[in-house]
Amino acid sequence: MDWLTTVDHKKIGILYLIAGGFFFLVGGLEAILIRIQLWQPQNDFVSAETFNQLLTMHGTTMIFLAAMPMLFALMNAVVPLQIGARDVAFPFVNALGFWTFFAGGVLLNVSWFAGGAPDAGWTSYVPLATTTYSSGHGVDYYVIGLQIAGIGTLIGGINFLVTIINMRAPGMSFMRMPMFTWTAFITSALILFAFPALTVGLVALMFDRLFSGNFFEVNNGGNAVLWEHIFWIFGHPEVYILILPAFGVISEVISTFSRKRLFGYSSMVFATVLIGFLGFMVWAHHMFTTGLGPVANALFSIATMLIAVPTGIKIFNWLFTMWGGSIRFTAANLFAIGFVPTFVMGGVTGVMLAAAPADYQYHDTYFVVAHFHYVIVGGLIFGIFSGLHYWWPKMFGRMLNEPLGKLTFWTFFTGFHLTFFLQHFLGLMGMPRRVWTYLDGMGFNNLNMISTVGAMLMGFGTIFFLINVVVTAMKPRNALGDAWEDGRTLEWSIPSPPPEYNFAQTPLVRSYDPFWKEKMEGKKGMTPAEPLGSIHMPSPSILPLVMSVGLFIAGLGFMYHITIVGIAGLAITFGCMFLRSVFDDHGFHIEPEELQDKGVKA
Repeated sequence: MDWLTTVDHKKIGILYLIAGGFFFLVGGLEAILIRIQLWQPQNDFVSAETFNQLLTMHGTTMIFLAAMPMLFALMNAVVPLQIGARDVAFPFVNALGFWTFFAGGVLLNVSWFAGGAPDAGWTSYVPLATTTYSSGHGVDYYVIGLQIAGIGTLIGGINFLVTIINMRAPGMSFMRMPMFTWTAFITSALILFAFPALTVGLVALMFDRLFSGNFFEVNNGGNAVLWEHIFWIFGHPEVYILILPAFGVISEVISTFSRKRLFGYSSMVFATVLIGFLGFMVWAHHMFTTGLGPVANALFSIATMLIAVPTGIKIFNWLFTMWGGSIRFTAANLFAIGFVPTFVMGGVTGVMLAAAPADYQYHDTYFVVAHFHYVIVGGLIFGIFSGLHYWWPKMFGRMLNEPLGKLTFWTFFTGFHLTFFLQHFLGLMGMPRRVWTYLDGMGFNNLNMISTVGAMLMGFGTIFFLINVVVTAMKPRNALGDAWEDGRTLEWSIPSPPPEYNFAQTPLVRSYDPFWKEKMEGKKGMTPAEPLGSIHMPSPSILPLVMSVGLFIAGLGFMYHITIVGIAGLAITFGCMFLRSVFDDHGFHIEPEELQDKGVKA
């Protein structure tokens, strides 16, 4: 019950991690089934129909239900600690964000057991996704599941924006914030502006499918290219929503394990802001072949190439941070260092795809698949693994096993490059994306087989990580507060795992890398900015869980045109909102004499 009602950001972070990790395994299984189907020509391991469902669900699950929540897990666990706050600005909303995301994710995956998953690709292009070509309920699950999950992401983003603007410790100006907090801040701003576009598109598609609207039905005067614009106005910033927090993790890890402050901090901040800004200027580079014309293609081409500049600044700053540092090759740092060349490769192929004339050749081939997996897996997933190894002692009070961590890195890293490096060449040889089989004698056989072996290796890497988690959970909780001994930011100045209230006294921040500065002056902890006093804490609540269950029921009801069920589900949600509005809950206080014994019951 403690976990179902919690509003503590640290526990919500762990819930995000468990849910995101579960969906990551589901998405990974779907990927391995896709690769088994393609390991030899004219294979009939799965049918064409099942293959389309696997492909759609793999992409959708990995982007929306695995990558996003695992980033939210790190943001929840770390950002309030890094800025010296006791919790996020709106703890109740934070819990609601998790449960709505989870309800949407479960609803989406129920489709497997309800007569077929969505099968129109993760981008769900119309008219393929309209009732003309997808007459089953699969795409309805996609539309409604993502709307519910999207609510959770949107309110989570707003929450972090308010938290970072309003709740920083005294002395922590914006230019003293840790790099991870900066990237979380820009990511939250991107979520605020990008997700409403997706919501509008999904609502329009829902009206087309459930209520015979004509937004995208070409026969009735709708516009199919409109969906592409709406989807990619969300979809391209989404890429940066995913990758920026990973950049933040890499900055923290490389700096800590090089025992040096981050090189070019202010340029890193401005590069992050610029990437966020330019991310909204480039969506139509996904649409060079739709016939927008030479002017639009040229503008979007130039804007896309411009993004390479701030990204390049980041890469050089990471290299200069390591230059001359006393580097420790921990598992966390291996993932961070492996990230750098891998992400550069993904970026270079991105610039290749940004050249509109060349894109006519690359478009919808395996070259594109290789490019975005280099960015999303080689960037984002390496970043998440790095962050998990780095902050695990802070979240759980136990150090992950280093040899197992390194085994995870080498199997996953090798498997990743085996899988996706060759797909560049498959694409240049002309193998199209999203095909469920191919003919013998086209030169695709060997590369596809090696690619499948690589995918299996990545699977083994993930299994090694899970073994590491289980082995670590058996050990006593004995991690030090400053677990790596070189901690630079505020989260390392308190015990691992942190107590319920995070900081008994709000710390005073006197420089960038505040904890490092205090240690250099021979102090054991942070200088407090306030006297010891009673601490106000928010009360736990079951309402977020019940509200998301209501949305889940409502989604099923409207999808199957059972209006009474839909209305009942909405009634549950609105009823909870009413209760929340009418009954004031002022939380509770922890008095100074109680502070010694309040640990996190994680």
